[in-house]
Amino acid sequence: MNLTTLRGAFAAVSGLMDKNRDYLIELDQQNGDGDLGISMAAGFKAVSEYLNGAEEKDLGKLFMKCGGVFNEAASSSLGTILSMGFMGMARALRGKTEADISELALAMEGGLNNIMEKAKSKPGEKTILDALCPAVEVLKNSAPGDHCRDAFKAAAQAAAEGAQKTKAMKSVHGRAAYYGDKSIGILDGGSVAGMLIFEGMSAYCETL
Repeated sequence: MNLTTLRGAFAAVSGLMDKNRDYLIELDQQNGDGDLGISMAAGFKAVSEYLNGAEEKDLGKLFMKCGGVFNEAASSSLGTILSMGFMGMARALRGKTEADISELALAMEGGLNNIMEKAKSKPGEKTILDALCPAVEVLKNSAPGDHCRDAFKAAAQAAAEGAQKTKAMKSVHGRAAYYGDKSIGILDGGSVAGMLIFEGMSAYCETL
């Protein structure tokens, strides 16, 4: 990963979020305020536009800026949460202009840890973490020398399976928590957004 591939990956994710904007809105309307698709499309578009004009090559500085850009554009709780993730990644990538899959996976793990620490959440609570955590675990366990195409295809599959599992979970965070047991049986919109992040990155890796 470097500035060039980062641009391509975020452009792919942005395109998927825009394509699934209405679907995410529909999911969020079941037990949220319905702005998920709007905020995710806006956030990833803003980050993609920033990267397209960026000259900075330090991945740590890039992700730190991405966190701020995303948080400003995606005015929602998930927007804040993902910005925490970007900023957690920034710390791990500071000073690097390139990163391989193992380095990227460790940075992503740092981002997830930052989310869990600050949002007081963990996998199994019907959130985006239920898609992101298994995907990052797959990346961490990918064999040295694996092409990013294979690694991210497997990670995207893990994210999709993780998102699907949220149907059986009860919401414990945010507005959805007010629905209690009624949230069981509903697919979590945040986890679907997490799945789309990895689907986008996987699609981009197919072009490399």
